[in-house]
Amino acid sequence: MWAFLQRLLDSSMLSPHGICLLWEPELIWLHVVSDALIAAAYFSIPFALAILVTKRRDLKFGWVYWAFAVFIMACGLTHILSIYTLWVPAYGIEGLVKALTAAASIFTAGALWPLLPKILTIPSPFELRQVQAALQEEETKNRDTSMLLRQVSEAQRALRESVARLSAVVETAVDGVMLFDADDRILLFNPACERLFGYRADEVLNQNVKLLLPADQGAAHENYFRDGGEGLGVRKDGSTFPVDLSVGGALQDGEPIFVGIVHDLTARKLTEQQLQQAQKMEAVGQLSGGIAHDFNNLLTVIVSNAEHLSEQLKARPDLRRFAEDICQSGERGAELTQRLLAFSRRQFLQPQAIDCRQLLDSMHKLLKRTLRENIEIKTAFGPGTILAYADRAQLESGVLNLALNAQDAMPGGGHLTLSAEISSIDDHYRTLHPEVISGSYALISVTDDGEGMTAEVIEHAFEPFFTTKEVGKGSGLGLSMVYGFAKQSNGHVSIYSESGLGTTVRIYLPNAAAEHSLGTVPDSEHAVPRGHETVLIAEDDPFVRSSVILRVEALGYRVIAAVNGSEALHLLRTNADIDLLFTDIIMPGGMSGWDLGDQARQIRPGLPVVFSSGYPLETLVDQGRAHAQSIVLTKPYRTAELAKRLREALAASVASSAG
Repeated sequence: MWAFLQRLLDSSMLSPHGICLLWEPELIWLHVVSDALIAAAYFSIPFALAILVTKRRDLKFGWVYWAFAVFIMACGLTHILSIYTLWVPAYGIEGLVKALTAAASIFTAGALWPLLPKILTIPSPFELRQVQAALQEEETKNRDTSMLLRQVSEAQRALRESVARLSAVVETAVDGVMLFDADDRILLFNPACERLFGYRADEVLNQNVKLLLPADQGAAHENYFRDGGEGLGVRKDGSTFPVDLSVGGALQDGEPIFVGIVHDLTARKLTEQQLQQAQKMEAVGQLSGGIAHDFNNLLTVIVSNAEHLSEQLKARPDLRRFAEDICQSGERGAELTQRLLAFSRRQFLQPQAIDCRQLLDSMHKLLKRTLRENIEIKTAFGPGTILAYADRAQLESGVLNLALNAQDAMPGGGHLTLSAEISSIDDHYRTLHPEVISGSYALISVTDDGEGMTAEVIEHAFEPFFTTKEVGKGSGLGLSMVYGFAKQSNGHVSIYSESGLGTTVRIYLPNAAAEHSLGTVPDSEHAVPRGHETVLIAEDDPFVRSSVILRVEALGYRVIAAVNGSEALHLLRTNADIDLLFTDIIMPGGMSGWDLGDQARQIRPGLPVVFSSGYPLETLVDQGRAHAQSIVLTKPYRTAELAKRLREALAASVASSAG
């Protein structure tokens, strides 16, 4: 052992460390100063630990601190020896010191970790004093606390019940309920608000409530969210809709807060517009009826006197021809007044059960002889018996008028389709036409692929003497007569037209085959198929879009809305949850529903698409505008048909994916 230490401590054959540094002064002093500072820091730590242990007699496991002090002192000594070996090669001593340091470090670390959990559980005197004081206070207030706890428990239960009732009211409210502070930051956004505005609650919380207003309205009405009233709301997709806002204020923790109740006025505004239109048509009807009645009296005198004058002028053929012209003009005037009487619903009708198949077949033969040869005439019928309860002569006259109008709309020739089927008008359709009674109807449609009508022309199409034809080529009473005849027959007439695609005029007449048909809705309406998928709806008309959104959401689907094709494609690219596209065929922006469907399937191959059009699929296929496999929902449609088409499209997509 001694010989080993002698060999270890013998440095006669070794060189000092400074030789390795070539005795460069900068390097020598860099090592000297650094090791000296480290050693000084190490030596200060044991002194600090010694002071701590001597001052804190309550410290347990004090020997650990002394062991740690020895370990730190040995670390400092190794740095002193590093300085010493720069000039004296005492590497053996340095190695022994390092070995002792290693032993001290292993011992300290091994002893410290097992003791750490015990050390952490030892409370300090301060903590002990706190616990003691708390126990004393708890003991002195025990009885008061028990009573207070009972009071608090009762108050909490009452508060929970009150909050639960309030939450149930807010969560299930039909109208939107929102809460916002004095800085207009949204604090609460109930599910009805989510449905109205298209935002999730987490997307708008702490956002400025003016996010829900159009920019121009927010600037013009700074106090709208204080005063309330009628205005416009803006959805997440940028579309606007009329709302009525009621605002109430309160104080919470001394700060003002405001509760806003948002009521969607879309249905009411639409009903008001339809009512105004119906009142206008009623007023025009009363006026035209009165004029026709008085005009008929004048015509009676004119025709009677002209006939008498013609009899008296047999000897003067030249003058008699003028009298006969007067008679013929008077008879033409009588025809016009007869149409005015039809519009004002003052004509005498003889309603009967009419077989619509037989009537249109006979009209087909008549029209083939009447219309130009470049007009191809077809008939199409729905299943089952189709019996209309109406005046046969007036119905034939109405179909003939519509066929002649269709011929004028197709100067270069085209297709004319006469169709009949049993259809139903439900409450959703009545939101657009509140004057119509819901129920089962015999529907006769006249469809052409001519020039079509603009929205402005459709708005005035039923008004007497309104015409887009040249002077002398139309009286403007054809559609007026059809309108008055349908209304007087307890029916309804509507126009669906798209520029460049053509026009469909639908005449709804009471269904003679269905006893008590009006005012009833088939049971199938209450058992429609539902779903939970996400549907992207592309529709530019705000009223139609709101109606479709409500109907699709009522079937259980989640809805995302777009106002045109470009926005629909953007939503399709950014939202992978979309399961089906529901699109109108005619939309602004240069992209039709067909184009949107094609581009959507390029982005998402196999995506199911349901198209919406006023034309039946058969007509669109004949015109070369649709594939026979396309799923087209013909406007107007019932909820049962909408639900069926959605499920049909989704099922077809699943089947093709499985194949």
